[in-house]
Amino acid sequence: MDRLPARTRRDRHGRGLRGRLVPPTVPLSRSRAEQFDDLVLDAVEDLERRWERELAGVEFAVEDVPWVDHTSPDEVVLDADVLEDGSVPLARVLPAHREGGKEHPARIVVYRRPLEIRAADRDDLADLVRDVVVDQVAVLLGRDPEEIDPTA
Repeated sequence: MDRLPARTRRDRHGRGLRGRLVPPTVPLSRSRAEQFDDLVLDAVEDLERRWERELAGVEFAVEDVPWVDHTSPDEVVLDADVLEDGSVPLARVLPAHREGGKEHPARIVVYRRPLEIRAADRDDLADLVRDVVVDQVAVLLGRDPEEIDPTA
């Protein structure tokens, strides 16, 4: 018995999928998440120039939203290592620790969506990201935020 050829999926006008609407060299082609990553990297690079020795080995990460353990909602506690606005975490410091015989470096996690929601525009978001990163570095190093970044 002969099989029919597999049908290809096309839109109803027969054009199929189209290419990108914006060339990859234009800033508009980058996603909001990629643009946010760039803001965090800019803030971190500036601080690493001044605090190179103290920040050696510190990992910086971006997550879309804070992780919540839904299996025990009564157990959700915001520790001193969490920067929050109201009850919404904006960033978190995870100190270096040893677990299962493996060394884990200190880590600063910045949450993208809560910060984007609080910013009026891109410039406001850049300022907010910088303030949050400076605050978390200050917590990690046990210093005042004004000492970490006098311009803040």
